[in-house]
Amino acid sequence: MAYEKFEVELPLKCGVTLPAFLTYKTLGDPKNPAVMIPTCYTGRIAGTMNAFIGDDDAVSPKKYFVIVVGLLGGSESSSPSNQPAPFDGANFPKTIYEDNIHAQFKLMKYLGVDKLFCYMGYSMGGQQAYHFATLYPDHVQKIIPLASSAQTSGFNWNFLEGVKSTLKASSDFMANTYTEPVIVGTTAFGRVYSNWALSYEWFKTKAWEAAGYKSSEEYLLSDWEKRLNTWDARDLLQMAVTWQEGDIAIYHDNDYAKALGAIKAEALVMPSRTDQYFRWEESVEEVKYLKKGTLAIIETVWGHIAGGGVGTAEDNVFINKTISEFFAK
Repeated sequence: MAYEKFEVELPLKCGVTLPAFLTYKTLGDPKNPAVMIPTCYTGRIAGTMNAFIGDDDAVSPKKYFVIVVGLLGGSESSSPSNQPAPFDGANFPKTIYEDNIHAQFKLMKYLGVDKLFCYMGYSMGGQQAYHFATLYPDHVQKIIPLASSAQTSGFNWNFLEGVKSTLKASSDFMANTYTEPVIVGTTAFGRVYSNWALSYEWFKTKAWEAAGYKSSEEYLLSDWEKRLNTWDARDLLQMAVTWQEGDIAIYHDNDYAKALGAIKAEALVMPSRTDQYFRWEESVEEVKYLKKGTLAIIETVWGHIAGGGVGTAEDNVFINKTISEFFAK
């Protein structure tokens, strides 16, 4: 499917000005309240939050103007794999959430939107929601971080170091000089990452059977190895660094509580009970400091990925219902 492209001269936090582009799609009438949804780690526009976007879902294009936008480094917007020289490949500069949010704000204004009704996102998308509400507090009414956090924890950071290492150590990464797909590296990456993205309970209850697979091996091969083989290794590393540096406290004297307390938007915080790296306990702490925060824990065995709409049908019904009620407040 062909998407729209928004070109922008983007001064990055690292000091480089990138001739960047954001790839995006819109659904619905621009006159309706706007909902922005960014992609997440290893997420592309076509598969972003589909369980919650639809005529009969919480984010209905009949009611809302929906903007789905690609993350910098995420293979559709400016990324190591698609940026023209001189910033192509290994020459692509470091990007962080702040860079994404400034570019998205420019896109929003270009589309004629002054204030978002809601900014919602899963995983890295949820971290972007927190950053948008921090950097542009008067331009968003509500935020919904799903399976996410306002600050990347040390545990989360170190998990990412592990999966990054599987790419860097692979024989076909070639010390970041590769010119062919890093299949050895992305295959190992998918295997290592899958265990973290799911949960102990997922394996114990043989949840792959409910998803239509005969074995965990069949599921892991299809949904992790083969899917990750479609990704460029530099894009995966680029996004991981953005994720690792996620922290809204840096805009408030490194004071985590102060940063959360400064958010004006109403927040619906939806962690997964079995998420191994965006821990639900962190969400409980966040809601303590948010002025207008509501906590709704997703009770699931599908770990982190339940927040993206790929858990059970029951998970998705709960998420849709909770979002709809939040929108109606």
